[in-house]
Amino acid sequence: MSATAYPLTWPPLFPRTKNRERGAFKTTLPTAMKNVDDSLRKFANDSRKRLTDVVISSNVSLGVSKPADSGVAVWFTWDGLGVCIAVDRYLTIEANLQAIHHIIEARRVELRHGTLALVRATLQGFVALPAPASASWRDVLGVEQSATPLQIRDAYREKRSAAHPDRHGGDATKFDAVQKAYDQAVAEGRA
Repeated sequence: MSATAYPLTWPPLFPRTKNRERGAFKTTLPTAMKNVDDSLRKFANDSRKRLTDVVISSNVSLGVSKPADSGVAVWFTWDGLGVCIAVDRYLTIEANLQAIHHIIEARRVELRHGTLALVRATLQGFVALPAPASASWRDVLGVEQSATPLQIRDAYREKRSAAHPDRHGGDATKFDAVQKAYDQAVAEGRA
């Protein structure tokens, strides 16, 4: 698995939710995180199978606790099976985490009332394909290998403006990708 905690690593074949809901969960971010952690630990204990490599991936970072993209993906390995449970149905990170907690709890119910084979079959639907490869900063900014620092900066400003979340048609994920691409160009001494 090449999932990262930040920014959000979304599984490539899972469609994104267009119209997110408010959700009825009354939980805080720390509580939802603890619930997911506890559910994973209990699921491993109940199944008597090893659960490792847990990565909770989202766009939450220091200073940004309510990002525009509230999706969450929990990546882990269970008994050698790479799994990803991804939810972006709700408007908040904590609601999506709480939904993941309930999905894991449902697998625990299957263990209690079904068989290990049933749970394994269910988790096949959550098989974690490799995370999508990140595009080079040149591809994201749409510049040639021979681009000058001025051309790179101009492309960055144009793409950043077009993707800005406050603009009509803007997209926070694209905006973040453009910013990271430019930061990478700067780090390489190209911009």
